[in-house]
Amino acid sequence: MALPLLGLHHVALICSDYGRSRDFYTRVLGLPVVHELYRAERQSHKLDLLLPDGSQLELFSFPGPPPARRSYPEACGLRHLALRVSDIEASRAALQAEGVVLEPLRDDPVTGERFCFFADPDGLPIELVESRR
Repeated sequence: MALPLLGLHHVALICSDYGRSRDFYTRVLGLPVVHELYRAERQSHKLDLLLPDGSQLELFSFPGPPPARRSYPEACGLRHLALRVSDIEASRAALQAEGVVLEPLRDDPVTGERFCFFADPDGLPIELVESRR
């Protein structure tokens, strides 16, 4: 039996420096804040960010975050986060103006879509894909 899935609800990320990651995702990527709280009993921040399709990213901080990724981009678990954009050239220019280092623009040989990678402050690979939808 197939589950009656409706889509992606959220992706949760643990960050090593809450302020730096908050700035990156809200100011650099422009994601609006849905909800933010500090959980004193855990010494932990939780930040819910809205993606244009209604799904969310959750950022968490902890006093002793897990170790950094061991390889780039390959790692067990989440390999990378892919975000659709309508204009990849404009998106690349906006990120470069913020000092974000991007890999070269590539064409997917199967879909024909243009894409490139960059990393968040903790090294999580993020892919930009120029949407054809």
